[in-house]
Amino acid sequence: MITSTSNPQVKNLQLLKKKSGARNEQNVFLVEGMKMYQEAPRSKIKKVYISKSLYQEKGQAFLQGIETEVLDDHVFLAASDTKTPQGLLCVVEQFHYLLEDMLQKKNPHLLLLENLQDPGNVGTIMRTAEGAGADGIILSRTSVDLYHPKTIRSTMGSIYRMPFLYVNSLEEILPILKKQGIRTYAAHLQGKNCYDQEDYRKGCAFFIGNEGNGLSEGLSRKADAWIRIPMQGKLESLNAAIAASILMYEACRQRR
Repeated sequence: MITSTSNPQVKNLQLLKKKSGARNEQNVFLVEGMKMYQEAPRSKIKKVYISKSLYQEKGQAFLQGIETEVLDDHVFLAASDTKTPQGLLCVVEQFHYLLEDMLQKKNPHLLLLENLQDPGNVGTIMRTAEGAGADGIILSRTSVDLYHPKTIRSTMGSIYRMPFLYVNSLEEILPILKKQGIRTYAAHLQGKNCYDQEDYRKGCAFFIGNEGNGLSEGLSRKADAWIRIPMQGKLESLNAAIAASILMYEACRQRR
């Protein structure tokens, strides 16, 4: 059992928690809690850290076959990213997808995220994308790290199942999408049609822009169509995750 916060393994967990560079260098990320452990692909779990109190409650049986380290409760608290830890922390191997992985199905349904900075928004979008049957999420390199602990929590396990890809330029991949017959849509105040007046039953991709500034003018101009989400009152726009959810579920509705 590890009883000191100065232990090298604990120091490394703290590093992985805070630094995306360390996560990428070691090709891993951290997940916390029983649900995230149970849903994680067993082949991807590198090691499990369990608090002394949870270990005494559960025993070794439910962790059988997985390399495990017991941490004294105060040590686990230092390694955890939450104020009220659940007592289970897993080191999981990162996922690596190609654009081709998202284009395998007929009529793909994609999300393109430009410079999103809020971990909760990106995690919620990933979770909703799985629920709405989307085939993949493509993010600009300037967007928040999907392996950020707050993003991971917001995905509620969808990080294990929803393909995603970071690219240096969203504009550069648009010709590939066009060649695959995927029509692109940007939510825009000057959109000709409301979002529910377009046909998303064929290949489609929705552009979602930065929380504060929206989509860049350059990417907006590249969209095949601008669509509006009608607003009442004095609002001009919705939260990025909410807007993405509305668009994805309209595509889902049309495809049922």
